[in-house]
Amino acid sequence: MTITPTTSAPTIDVQSQLPPVQLSLTQVGVTNVEKVIRLHYNGSDHLFWARFECVVELGPNQKGAHMSRFEEVVNEAIREVVLGESPFHAETLAEHIAQLVRTRQGARRAEVTVEARYPEYKPAPVSGIETQELYTLHGCAVSTETGTRRLVGVAAQGMTACPCAQELVAAGARSRLRDEGYPSDEIDRILDAVPVATHNQRGLGTLHIGLPEGSEVSIDARVLLEIVEQSMSSEIYELMKRSDEAHVVEKAHRRPRFVEDCVREMIKGVVEQLPELPDEAFLSARQENLETIHQHNVIAERFGTLGEIRRELATGEYSSEHLSRRAWLDATV
Repeated sequence: MTITPTTSAPTIDVQSQLPPVQLSLTQVGVTNVEKVIRLHYNGSDHLFWARFECVVELGPNQKGAHMSRFEEVVNEAIREVVLGESPFHAETLAEHIAQLVRTRQGARRAEVTVEARYPEYKPAPVSGIETQELYTLHGCAVSTETGTRRLVGVAAQGMTACPCAQELVAAGARSRLRDEGYPSDEIDRILDAVPVATHNQRGLGTLHIGLPEGSEVSIDARVLLEIVEQSMSSEIYELMKRSDEAHVVEKAHRRPRFVEDCVREMIKGVVEQLPELPDEAFLSARQENLETIHQHNVIAERFGTLGEIRRELATGEYSSEHLSRRAWLDATV
């Protein structure tokens, strides 16, 4: 059987055709793109497992985005980061991909987020035994025709002890000790010497810092991790000896904190430890506590510019209208 060759018809760019319903879409793209990347961290280069999300704003006259171009851009950037001589930080990688995606897709706005998981080795607090802890590094960038803004963030776990329940337990202990004939000054000494019981939670803290265009400030992710961990009642460790367990539990119960306290401590840590950040920088702090005596979890969050936060801390005056992450990212010059 002889097959007669046919002349191929010109390829039609279906994505660029008019959609049946001409309505713009806030975001279209790909998510859960998993790659291995090389990033600069802690003074040297490391391989990280990372997850990407790349989205663009779609205009009302475009039927769809070119999905394959997202993958092409990510792969191109990954090759540059993994094989190149100049490794990026997570937020710089997000910025690079966002700019490429916006150009390739012909979009008004592109947003890229990077979530990289990596190990950190640290000694347990008493025994000194080395334990591997996993942390999450975040990078985010939004690119428009007028510029690109980026965020760097970290997520870490810790332990919190409830102040309210501790006070209730302490009140009961005072009453029983008083019934046993102990004087008030002795009761105070006893309760100061012995940590009072309370229920505790595993806490999940997340901290993001955004820098405006042209900022020369460099943010060390290790500083952000320290701020997050210190905001809770105690750090936690994957591997501990009995002496380490006693230390962690006692430390947590000697500085009980609500979920709200953790967020305020994070913000305080940023203000005190990173004074070089400009007022235009963006700050987002979020804490989620996994409750043990309830079936629900509890959360607290604060976001806004550092200028807003510094003024509130200095004057006590506040507004309920805090600049959101989306509004800050889109406020490119």
